[in-house]
Amino acid sequence: MTGFFSKGFYIVLVLGVLIFIHELGHFLVARFFKMGIRTFSLGFGPKVVGFRSGMTEYKLSAVPLGGYVQLVGQDGEDDSTEGFPPETWFVRRPAWQRMLVVAAGPLCNLILAWALYAALFAHSGRMEVPASVGEVTENSAAQEAGLLAGDAILSVDGTPIAYFSELKSLVEESKGRTLVLAVKRGQENLNVNITPKIFTKKNIFGEDIQEPLLGVTSPKETITIPLDPAQAVQAGLVQTWRVTSLTGQVFWKLLQGVVPMSSMGGPLMIGEMVAKQSEQGLAALAALTAMISVNLAILNLLPIPVLDGGHILFFALETVFRKPVPERWRMLTTKIGFAMLMALMLLATFNDIMRYIPGTK
Repeated sequence: MTGFFSKGFYIVLVLGVLIFIHELGHFLVARFFKMGIRTFSLGFGPKVVGFRSGMTEYKLSAVPLGGYVQLVGQDGEDDSTEGFPPETWFVRRPAWQRMLVVAAGPLCNLILAWALYAALFAHSGRMEVPASVGEVTENSAAQEAGLLAGDAILSVDGTPIAYFSELKSLVEESKGRTLVLAVKRGQENLNVNITPKIFTKKNIFGEDIQEPLLGVTSPKETITIPLDPAQAVQAGLVQTWRVTSLTGQVFWKLLQGVVPMSSMGGPLMIGEMVAKQSEQGLAALAALTAMISVNLAILNLLPIPVLDGGHILFFALETVFRKPVPERWRMLTTKIGFAMLMALMLLATFNDIMRYIPGTK
């Protein structure tokens, strides 16, 4: 029972942090532009607890599946604006200011991911595998070129390398052309000409791709590289970009039908992932939180009305055409967007439930 409550605590903590950071982004930029703010809420529905500071109410609501910042004049001049001067109304601000307020939520989720990755690198350093040969595959390019297990690869075409990831990257970039490897074998230094062989393999999305391979495995040895704060911040930024790029590709592949919709997950899957990672320690939980934060940012930036990306699209069109999108079109597309979002949430929840039914995975 204690374990159950512990896992529940971590689930609430992770989701609470993600929602708070997202809404805080909207709140801070709106405050910066001196826009009126009626409500800052974590959760939806009835208020559980809260307080008022100035003209703004801060509250924790009963349904912990999101949050919101209610801006004065957010839905037009007919919105309740009592007590706030017109210059503070959201609707009367330039489109670029409204766009920045909306974009600040997803941006803060990306900044959170960056901060978490940077903290992990600062604490644990970076794990790397040395650029040496673990095993040589039979009938491979490496065997034909005379590479042996234990050979250390010092450079590729004159480019110095230290890690196996660098070797792999340079081989992929070669597109199959002949490479010159500087190799250290015991006390002997050699230059080895090697032409990678092209193989067809599946990528992470199940698509067939052509990849040049040497036919060597990495050694089992790993090394930890300590990073100072500046290096950790840079490494965190690189990792955030990698995860963001991969997440964007996943969303695109979902639209293309390459990644099946059955792979989508909802709150139950997220909760299960958080519970599992919490058992592995705070570092694993922080890494998962960063990944979910990136996913939340990308999801919110999709150009679907009712999401932040849909609002950004409307404001961008207003900037280009120098007039707001007609209200009837905004209302119609918002209803369509809401229906799409509800359908996606239902599908994700259905997938979550099916994963618990034996024989349906």
